[in-house]
Amino acid sequence: MRAPRYLLITALLATVALAGCSSDSSSDRASSGSGIAEQAAPAPNEAAAPAQGGTAKDQAAQDQPAKAPDLSVDQRSIIYTGSISVRVKDVNVAATQATSFANGAGGFIGGDERHSGSSSAKTDNASIILRVPAERFNAVVEQLAGLGTEQQRQTSTEDVTEQTIDLDARILVQQARVDSGRRLLAQAKSLTDLVMLEKEVATRESDLASLQAKKRKLADLTALSTITVVLLGPEAVAAVPKDDPAGFLSGLASGWHALLASLTVLLTLLGALLPWLIVLGVPAVAALVLVRRYRRRQASPVPALAPPASVPPAP
Repeated sequence: MRAPRYLLITALLATVALAGCSSDSSSDRASSGSGIAEQAAPAPNEAAAPAQGGTAKDQAAQDQPAKAPDLSVDQRSIIYTGSISVRVKDVNVAATQATSFANGAGGFIGGDERHSGSSSAKTDNASIILRVPAERFNAVVEQLAGLGTEQQRQTSTEDVTEQTIDLDARILVQQARVDSGRRLLAQAKSLTDLVMLEKEVATRESDLASLQAKKRKLADLTALSTITVVLLGPEAVAAVPKDDPAGFLSGLASGWHALLASLTVLLTLLGALLPWLIVLGVPAVAALVLVRRYRRRQASPVPALAPPASVPPAP
């Protein structure tokens, strides 16, 4: 009896041992397989680290404020304008020379207005607008001053470099928006999308054309300076600007002019209404007088008749 028990116990122990060995080997294989998988697939943090580092650098570069370009004087966009008044012996001859100065500098005539050869020599004058390259601005002004006796000169400059850079950036962005709108328009699949995208693209193209027109105008003003030259004859009277006085007298003069302007307006209004008052007012007044007279007659009491006197009886 004992031998079969020992054999049964031995078989059970062997089965348990084999089961443990098989579980250990399977767990080892699983752990080794997971280790290989972990080695083959990089960790999420490690894989994302380079990308995050690059993004952080790009974001840091984007967060930095844009620096204005360091432009030298000859690279800046500057608008030159000036005016000069010169007294000359012959207005027509001096005007011809002024136009030749502009043409020789590579410019052209923007306007020419002359008053000469009239009965009165005091009105001989000419006003000419010259457009010359910016780099020849000062040279042409000096040439104009040499035509005769200089009476007055005024020059001014305006730096529009920032406006030019801003327009360039806005044109670049708007051009990109137009291109993207055209690509979306080419991919439209329905009529509704087609109409909507066509309207959007037209609006973007209109905005782009407006920006480009502003840029062309600004480029024209910076490339060509404007000089207004006034040529006066020997006896022509120069127009001298009058300074506006300040103080009590200035206030009094302003009040007097305002009073005269108000009276002028009132008299004009009265003159416009007077014909209507005559046509409509006279009949109205006459009718009112007749009505009042009629009412007075109706309201006045009628005098009562006196009773007849009593006659005493005869004796």
